[in-house]
Amino acid sequence: MDFKFKMMGKIVFAMMALVAISFTACSDDDNGPVIPEATCSDGQRNGSETGIDCGGPDCEPCTDADPDSDPNPEPSGAITVSDNITTDTDWTADTIYTLEGRIFVESGATLTIAPGTIIKGASGSGANASVLIVSKGAMINAAGTAEEPIILTSVEDNIEIGQTAGTNLDQNDTGKWGGLIILGNAPVSLDGDAESALIEGLPTDTDNEDLGSYGGKDPTDNSGTLQYVSIRHGGIALSEGNEINGLTMGGVGNGTTVDHIEVVGNKDDGIEFFGGTVDASSLFVWAQEDDAIDIDQAYSGTIDNVYVVLGGTSDHAFEIDGPEGSLAGSFTLTNATLVGNADNAEGGELADYRSGATGITSNIYVIGFPEGKDVELDNNQVAQNWLAGLDNPDADNALIFEAWEVVGFGNEIFIESVGCIENCNDDDNENDVKEKPILSDPTFTEAAADWTATVEAGAQTVGATASEFSWTYSNTKAGLGL
Repeated sequence: MDFKFKMMGKIVFAMMALVAISFTACSDDDNGPVIPEATCSDGQRNGSETGIDCGGPDCEPCTDADPDSDPNPEPSGAITVSDNITTDTDWTADTIYTLEGRIFVESGATLTIAPGTIIKGASGSGANASVLIVSKGAMINAAGTAEEPIILTSVEDNIEIGQTAGTNLDQNDTGKWGGLIILGNAPVSLDGDAESALIEGLPTDTDNEDLGSYGGKDPTDNSGTLQYVSIRHGGIALSEGNEINGLTMGGVGNGTTVDHIEVVGNKDDGIEFFGGTVDASSLFVWAQEDDAIDIDQAYSGTIDNVYVVLGGTSDHAFEIDGPEGSLAGSFTLTNATLVGNADNAEGGELADYRSGATGITSNIYVIGFPEGKDVELDNNQVAQNWLAGLDNPDADNALIFEAWEVVGFGNEIFIESVGCIENCNDDDNENDVKEKPILSDPTFTEAAADWTATVEAGAQTVGATASEFSWTYSNTKAGLGL
């Protein structure tokens, strides 16, 4: 907690800068990314260097020595990837890899991606849109670093080898390619108690549906490592209404390592968890068009240290669903900063808890949301789970809220809503038959006073640790100085 107090000034500055850039939807002419200057000594290709620490007007010329012995080899160029990966494969930072179509890493194969590697997705159309999918039984080892993150972006992005940002796209450029999908063998709660299913976003005509299936019986399943990975400008639809999330994790087990992930400008959700048990930390989502963090199908892991900045067309910061079958599960979502967008009149909500959601949401800092944005219990079922948590916090179906600090508002942002029970699927909303509210004495709003505090900007004691996101494109783009 002491560390968070020390970081308070930086956190406030960071949030205000991000809010400003989101509100104004500025172009790169207003505040373009910082392109690294040539250093000639840091082991990376920067600025005008034509090789690593050599070439260009700022460094000594590259040598003409044998490439095998040259300490500063020229980048090898570009490779187009159009076939599935069926054997162990390495992708390196001296090459830009362009995905053409659906690329599966098949069971038994490991894709290793070196720090600093750039992967670009061709736009394609429909079922031929580009997406990278790690199937059940396959592994991805993508361990970037703060200095050399791994970047997945659009082929339209003019980013080049050795850079961490291009200059021609920004957070408002969405749906340029698909995204990254990781599939595992951990348990998921599916309709009819099915053990596995085809992951959302993929068309049902997938050549081999086993490649796109997720779910199993192994909570410790290991799909590999994702660290310091930035995913940008994705979310293209592979079929009607079937957009891809920036990062999708279906049935991913807790043997998998996921931390320091950034998603920027995605047309669907930022990051979505379909069941599974994987833990994930230090997640940054900016200007997604649907939900920033989405939880479904009895996801039972821990999500820690989250920073969400809504854009002008974003929907929710959090959308939380529960089980679809009899398999139960409980999530933990903690230490998050949520930054709203005053220009987002139709969307821009805080959170929606639906479909029997069970778990705990704690240590949340909220800033920049206009009046009328809420945290909603969507129907009687999820309201009943909140009641269960009041009676017994250890109950399997408990839904719990703890330690929310909000700038400008108080417990009035927490509301009980009701679901539709009859005539729900026709085009006439006027004939819908709704549930009746079930919470009283106290109401959900009244009870929220126990876990909600109104604070001044910068006076928070909860929320994300902003310094963990100093490496991100979002930090560079907004000039936050984290």
